[in-house]
Order: sequence, then C-alpha cells, then structure tokens
Amino acid sequence: MLSPYMSPIERVWFYTLRILCALVLLFLIVPVLVIVPLSFNSGSFLVYPLQGFSMRWYEALFSSADWMRSLKNSMLIAPAATALAMVFGTLAAIGLTRGEFRGKALVMTLLISPMVVPVVIVGVASYLFFAPLGMGNSYLSLILVHAVLGVPFVIITVSATLQGFNQNLVRAAASLGASPLTAFFRVTLPLIAPGVISGALFAFATSFDEVVVTLFLAGPEQITLPRQMFSGIRENLSPTIAAAATLLIGFSIALLLTLEWLRGRSEKMRTQQPA
Repeated sequence: MLSPYMSPIERVWFYTLRILCALVLLFLIVPVLVIVPLSFNSGSFLVYPLQGFSMRWYEALFSSADWMRSLKNSMLIAPAATALAMVFGTLAAIGLTRGEFRGKALVMTLLISPMVVPVVIVGVASYLFFAPLGMGNSYLSLILVHAVLGVPFVIITVSATLQGFNQNLVRAAASLGASPLTAFFRVTLPLIAPGVISGALFAFATSFDEVVVTLFLAGPEQITLPRQMFSGIRENLSPTIAAAATLLIGFSIALLLTLEWLRGRSEKMRTQQPA
C-alpha cells in the first residue's frame, strides 16, 4: 500500500515495480489466452482474424473416438496416480517431519528428485525398467510412474503443513486412550487435510498434463489427452486442438482457485489452533 510518507523516489519505484509485474504477467498469460478465441473460429485453420463464431470444433472433439479414448485414459490414469501419490507422499512427509535418523536429508533428496530430474531421463529409465517385464504398454506402468512424479508435490505441501502442527493435540488424544492409528485419522489427518489435498491437486495436474513419459510407455490403447494433442500437432493440425487446449485452460483455472481456497482454509485452521 502506498504510504503518505514515501519519498518521490520511493513512489516512482512503487509504481515501476507494479508496472513491471503487470507486464511480466501479461507476457506469460496472453500467449495462453490467444488460443481460446481460435477454438470458436468457424474456419479450418489456426489463424487470425477469425472467420466467424462456431462450436464445430468442440462438437468434433466430443464426437471423435480418438479424442474421447484419450480423455477417458487421462481420467483413469491421473486419479489413480494421484491416489497413490497422496498416500505415499503423506506417509513419507510425516515420517520425515517427525523422525530423526541418519541420512534424513539424503532420503528427502531422493524422494523429491523426480521434481528436478529431466522428464526425458525419467521416461527413458522407466521404459528400460518396464520393457523387460512386459509392462511397456500398460496402464499400470503409466500409473506408477505418474505417481512417482506426483509424490514430491505431496511431500512438500504436507511437510509445510506439518511445520505448524501442534503435537500436543496428538498427545492429548493418546492420553484419552486413542491408538496411534485412531489419533492419526481423527486428529492429524483432518488438520493437515488442506496440505494433503493441495499436494494431490498438484499431483493430479502433473499426471494429467504429462506427455513425455507417456511417449515412452503408452501403447495405442493408453494414449492420454496431452499425448493425443501432441500427435495432432505433429500429424494433422486442426482447431480441435484449440478446443481441447481451452478445456484444459479452464480446468487449470479451476485447480488454481481450489488451491487458493485450500490455502486460505489452511491458514485459518492454523491460526485457530490452541497454543
């Protein structure tokens, strides 16, 4: 907020910084939003100016067997991978936050390494691992690798939530006769739920948008929506891709709004915890 006691130089810097931030935001967002009007173009090419308004490409999207199969695969693989990432990521975060042991930093580094290792390396390594097992073109291999890619996001968000967790609540539950498992499900999990759900949403978005690993592991029957879009760009460029991209943009916006709501809820619950 602009203070009345700011010097002229501070006022100039105040407005300059905000103008620069707005320009950077436009630079990042405008190229994404440009594709949205093209999905409603009546013409057959991804060009401006638009030739007219039409929903033909959305109709083509939902009436295509290939696009619907890829969407079905994405809606099968992403939730399954998210569930695995949520379970294992939450358990790993609790163990790393509460436990003290040798090599803790090394274990943490290994668990979050899929976030920083190039996805191409993960794809090649996954193919070399699953191909000899006869699982190169299977849903199971895709779900497992997508879960591995999502685990770091769950670990980070849950660990951040646990930093402000009041352990006296768990001790109080134990003093009242609750077993560790009961205390976890009745006390710990409800309080860290915003972090768990936030990590799950990140894991879901990562799996739903993943294309490189899918190129290595997916067969014709396991093609996901991003893989179908990639094939369309290479083989037959059609405004149907713009329609699919617009739906993904809307989906991403919904995820971001959900994450912001969860962040506010987590902050509210943290401030309301008894000391």
